[in-house]
This record gives sequence, structure tokens and C-alpha cells, in this order.
Amino acid sequence: MTTFETVIGLEVHAQLKTKTKIFCSCSTEFGKPPNTNTCEVCLGLPGVLPVLNRKAVEFAIKAGLATHCSIQRKSVFARKNYFYPDLPKGYQISQYELPICLKGYLDIEFDGQKKRVGLTRIHMEEDAGKLNHDFGSSDVSHVDLNRACTPLIEIVSEPDMRGPKEASAYLRRLRDILVYLDICDGNMEEGSFRCDANVSIRPVGQEKFGTRCELKNMNSFRNVERAIEYEVKRQEALILDGGKVVQETRTWNADKGISESMRSKEEANDYRYFPDPDLLPLIVEDAWVEELRKQQPELPVEKSERFAKDYGIPPYDAEVLTADKAVAQHWEEAVKAAQGTEPKKVSNLYMTHLLKLQKDIPETFERITSSIVAEVLKMTEDGQISLGMAKEILDEVAASGKAVKLIVEEKGMVQVSDTGAIEKVVDQVLADNPKNLADFRGGKDKLFGFFVGQTMKALGGKANPKVVNDILMKKLKG
Repeated sequence: MTTFETVIGLEVHAQLKTKTKIFCSCSTEFGKPPNTNTCEVCLGLPGVLPVLNRKAVEFAIKAGLATHCSIQRKSVFARKNYFYPDLPKGYQISQYELPICLKGYLDIEFDGQKKRVGLTRIHMEEDAGKLNHDFGSSDVSHVDLNRACTPLIEIVSEPDMRGPKEASAYLRRLRDILVYLDICDGNMEEGSFRCDANVSIRPVGQEKFGTRCELKNMNSFRNVERAIEYEVKRQEALILDGGKVVQETRTWNADKGISESMRSKEEANDYRYFPDPDLLPLIVEDAWVEELRKQQPELPVEKSERFAKDYGIPPYDAEVLTADKAVAQHWEEAVKAAQGTEPKKVSNLYMTHLLKLQKDIPETFERITSSIVAEVLKMTEDGQISLGMAKEILDEVAASGKAVKLIVEEKGMVQVSDTGAIEKVVDQVLADNPKNLADFRGGKDKLFGFFVGQTMKALGGKANPKVVNDILMKKLKG
């Protein structure tokens, strides 16, 4: 039976976080009423002239530098001609033969493996509008042109990926970089970070690529994996049944879990590209590129490696903590504020509690400052509160914004560390449980946990666990 190899190339469209559009001064704010963020330029009215947004060019250069691309001194905008209801001009301003960035790469990791994925190009273009379908009540589609003319960069990979997990790892790495650079918000649900996947298969050992199909409408990393998995199986079944794969664009139906034919795949000549006569060639000075290179922030991979090396935390912890730039900064500030506390203990608090808390309460890291994390950790190490109390306090801070000391006072969360007081309770617990005491001393060591639990219960959960353990061990062994 023929064994096939999957070949995947991704085209990622990332909306740039400029305040205004790429060729006009209209706002790019998401969620405004339909067709309110528009002007004569966005609407493609006769006689208007586009004016290039310098900030969009800056962001494109930053993306190119972060992905090891060569920044082209000269690039040219072209008209990509096609008809679609949400493209009012009848063409899209894009870049074709002379893009702004060429030949980069991304290093990715998946299933313990490392791989380098090549980038063909990064080019700038304007986004189209959006169709809102109202097929539930009537066969009508409404056109919203708020998104028209929003600045995009399209990042085109080489066909270097060989499976869905590689594609997902590439997308995650790319998204993390763009978010770290603060040039794209990476929101796949809102469409500000979206990708098309070119998928083909070929017999193992064959050099020639098979016929590719383009997959669209994938709004999550999981759906990218699902869509590619389905498409690979579809193409394999088609070929093994004696059929041929037709080059086409297919849309992913997440509800049904299938890809569906959308239209035949266009080639570049179908778009009749030609240089846009209203825009001069874009000339980028070397000095500007070097200035932007110096401004590049520490990116996720480098930061993760530094955290593991400098703070001695596991690579997995470092990777999780650096996935979000704000979280990484918050954690590092907390480590520095909590001098004397092992970084791994700080990491544990974030990994086991704070990151989960953030999902429930988005304002978590605004209300729980790094100094509050350090304060609470210091209290646990000094024996004033238990780790469970610490988490309860942080929950309350995230929910209400109250001060730590006020919460401790209100809830009476002072941990008992008085050895005399704890010893009296331990004596009483042992006296109340003579059979368990005899069984423990007869070799049933697991009963130690029972005595700890009874002591903590008698003290209302406020006893210092270490002191309880030490006293119990001394009493039980005596």
C-alpha cells in the first residue's frame, strides 16, 4: 500500500496594531457599528488617492527582523484585481514581485523535536471588508466595510511542514513573536491573526509536490490541526480510490468537521497584478532599519532560555511563563521583589494558581501586582500563613482589589505557629485516637497523614504545617 507524505505551507495574515488604516486616517478600532470607520478612500470612490501609513511600514520591518528576513530597500505596491462584494475598489492594494521582506525563517519545537521552517516573504497589503450573512431569517448578506483598508502583513512560509502539529507549532511561535513585538494582538476569533493552509500529499520518497488545496476559515490553533488532518485523509482516500486531487480553495466547516469546496484556485496571472500608479515605490533607508533593529525586544524563545538559565526553573515552566509578554514581565518582577525566595516557588504559584485565576478574572495581574505576590510568599515562608491561605488571599485581591493585610485581618488568617498551643492540640488528638496511635506505632506509617489532618482540623486550618509535622513526628516516634 502506498505511504504518503504530507506537505504544508502556511499563509498568515496579521492585522497590524496601527491606530489608523494603511492608506487613510480612518480608525482601525474593532467592534464599531458597521460602516462607521470609513471614508472616501476606504470605500474606493472615484478620484481618491491613498497615502501610506509610516507606522504600518515600521511594524512590517519589525516583523521581518524578528523572523530573520532580509529587509528590502525598495518594495512596490501592486493592484491585485478580483471581484468580491466586500472589496469596493474591485482590487486590493498589495505587494507582489517586490515585497518588503524576503527569505527568513522560524525555529519551532513540537513533540520534543526541533525544526527550522523557511519564510518565503512578508508583504504588506490592505484588508478587505467583511460579509455578515443573515441566512436564518432571509437570504441576505450585509457588507461591513469597517475592516476595509486595515493594514495587514502576509507571512508566507516555505512548504517545509510535514504534519498538523508542525503547522500548529509554527503558528503559535509566529503569533507569540508578533504579540511580543506589540504589532498584532493575535486574536484569531476576531480575525486579526488568521491563516490559510496549502496542503498536498505525495508518495514517500517522491520529490515532486502533489496537487495542493488551500484551506480557509480556520479560527483557532485546534481548528488548523483538525482541518489539515481531515484534508490529508480526504486526499489520500481520493488518490487510493483512483481519483485525482483538484487544485482548489476549500473552506473549513468546524461544526461538521469537514472541508468543503469553495472555488477553483486562482493563479497569480488571474489577478492581473500591476504596480499601483497612485503609490510611489517604497524606499526604506538602512539607518531606519538599523534603528528598529536596536529597538527589538527580547523575544519569547530567548526570554524562555534566559529564565531557565538565570533562575534555574524547568524549561517547561519557562516556556509557559514567557508565552505572554505581560505575564513574563510580571513573574520576573515578582522574583526580584521576593528576594530570598526560590524562583521555583514563585514559578509554582503562577503555574498552579495565578495563570488559572487570570482566565477567570482578566484583571488579575492588574490588581495582584508583583510586589503583592512577593508579600504573600514572604508571609508563607515566615509561617504567618499557609500556602492555601496565600491562594485564598490572592483570590480575594483579584476579585476585590483589597489590600493583603486587610484581607488577613477580616478573615482572621493569622497562622498559628506557637509550638506550645499546637503541642496541646496534638496531645489531645493522640489521646482521642488510641487505636490509630497503636496502629501507627505498629508500622502503619500512612496514618501520619490522618493525625496531621485531625490536628489541622482542630486548629481551624490555621496551624503552621511544618510546626505540626515536626511536633507530631516527635510525639509519635517517642
